[in-house]
Amino acid sequence: MDISVVVPLYNEVESLPELTQWIREVMLKNEFSYEIILIDDGSNDGSWDKIEELRVDHTAIKGIKFRRNYGKSAALNVGFAMADGDVVITMDADLQDSPDEIPILFNRIKKEKLDLISGWKKKRYDPLSKTIPTKFFNAATRSMSGIRNLHDFNCGLKAYRKDVVKNIEVYGEMHRYIPVLAKWAGFHKIEEQVVEHRARKYGTTKFGFSRFINGFLDLLSIFFVGKFGKRPMHFFGSMGVLSFLIGTIMALWIIGEKLYHIAFHIKIQREVTEQPLFYVALVAVILGSQLFLTGFVAELVSRNSDTRNNYLIEKELV
Repeated sequence: MDISVVVPLYNEVESLPELTQWIREVMLKNEFSYEIILIDDGSNDGSWDKIEELRVDHTAIKGIKFRRNYGKSAALNVGFAMADGDVVITMDADLQDSPDEIPILFNRIKKEKLDLISGWKKKRYDPLSKTIPTKFFNAATRSMSGIRNLHDFNCGLKAYRKDVVKNIEVYGEMHRYIPVLAKWAGFHKIEEQVVEHRARKYGTTKFGFSRFINGFLDLLSIFFVGKFGKRPMHFFGSMGVLSFLIGTIMALWIIGEKLYHIAFHIKIQREVTEQPLFYVALVAVILGSQLFLTGFVAELVSRNSDTRNNYLIEKELV
């Protein structure tokens, strides 16, 4: 199969007929073998009934229905597991992504041997309350991930080589940072494609302000787990040793200063316990010890994990 189109949706009953028909026309025109995987993320507007209805005349449609709303990441993760196409295309169900982009994305993945192409909606129809925070998070993600050539990490329209979606796990709000997950999994051929952003035709947006906070926390989680997941002692231990050394140097300075005053019979202005530096040193030593012990415990947990030696193998000769 050439292409799997994975579409997560929540209360998009009005747009489904137009979207699936549009995808079908594009596929037939380009003679692609394909499937459309619609993941109903707990809709309550009759979306699943519409999917069953569309399936009768359009056998390429496959569907998954969640009992309740789990979020876009869960929907994508299930869709990825189900996909059989050599190239997997994701898009939103609200008709803001154009299926006419599919042939370009498919051909680039195949001809340029890319792992992932992320869409860039250069001209957007979103309000400033959405575009300004998005620019901030894209800049933060570029800085932390090292993926400098992407302008829009959260664009719903993306194309993947099949191996990519089978080797990453998407959860929480991680769908915003799938290129980062792919990079940490060893897929570095990541490029960008300028795509059309269409104004929403039906319904209203399903995302609120909380997604920005959750998204930022997930970015920190990806960064830490990806970089230190298998060697937590390198993170906690180095910070702990640094803090302990700073505290020790401060303490030695205070002790040395007091001994100097005693040796030369210089009047001591303040006792050691009355100096702010004493408490800073004490906190630094205690914090350093705790961080080191945290790293030690995390290292023990990591070494006893069932996945401690799970590594992605691209090729193998036997």
